[in-house]
Amino acid sequence: MISGAHGLKLRAGRPILMRVNAFVGGSWRGNPAAVCILPEPRGARWMQRVAAEMQLSETAFVERRKDGFLLRWFTPKVEVALCGHATLASAHALWETGILRPGSRARFHTRSGLLTASRRGSWIGLKFPRHDLRPAKAPAALLKALGARPIHVAMARRQYFIELENESELRKLAPNMAILKPIPADGFIVTSRSNRKPYDFVSRYFAPAEGIPEDPVTGSAHCVLGPYWSKKLGKKSLVGFQASARGGIVRVRVGRDQVLLEGKAVTCQAPFCLSCV
Repeated sequence: MISGAHGLKLRAGRPILMRVNAFVGGSWRGNPAAVCILPEPRGARWMQRVAAEMQLSETAFVERRKDGFLLRWFTPKVEVALCGHATLASAHALWETGILRPGSRARFHTRSGLLTASRRGSWIGLKFPRHDLRPAKAPAALLKALGARPIHVAMARRQYFIELENESELRKLAPNMAILKPIPADGFIVTSRSNRKPYDFVSRYFAPAEGIPEDPVTGSAHCVLGPYWSKKLGKKSLVGFQASARGGIVRVRVGRDQVLLEGKAVTCQAPFCLSCV
């Protein structure tokens, strides 16, 4: 049995669920994630049903291990290998419920290896793997779907990386999802240099094949964005703004093999027992 600061107890077979907004800042609402804390193992089919019911870009499932927590992420349609905002939300949830002590570091065992989270004041820092780009040519369907002319196209893992000329062009972007969805890629990172302080770059992220037409704030995309803009701007520490309708702020510090992603989180739905799925 687990009991936390909210006085909620997890009994065998009764997970708790909460909703957390990650990468919030000022008037920007960040990216909502559901966090499901499991008192015992559950299967992937059950997790996928819960994620489909939540209808958020990601639902995270957290299960205690001797040396940390098992962490898995599901969109409404598929399980994914890496998710930044739902990891931030999971760490916040563990501290918020009292499952982790305020000064403790969160250790997550995931499909992308060991990820850690620590808290400094109101900011949560995530140590994530660094992902660099490789050359790629934009398929004609991608250019047609975007309706914009990129100045640079590359690939990172299974994601297209597209740089546009300026922030105004990025903000006006309205991709054709019907054309974008069949393109063989996990997602599409679109970015430009920012023309507004204190931001160094802006971005948007689209993943219609994974059930996410546009993601509000994508922490994992900053594993690519950070190294790219660090090299281009000659800076190790940067501030990114994801220019979705909700908007969100991600601070990035770039290392040789890792990036440190920093963001803030708020609970927008208090923990409750999950018994209806």
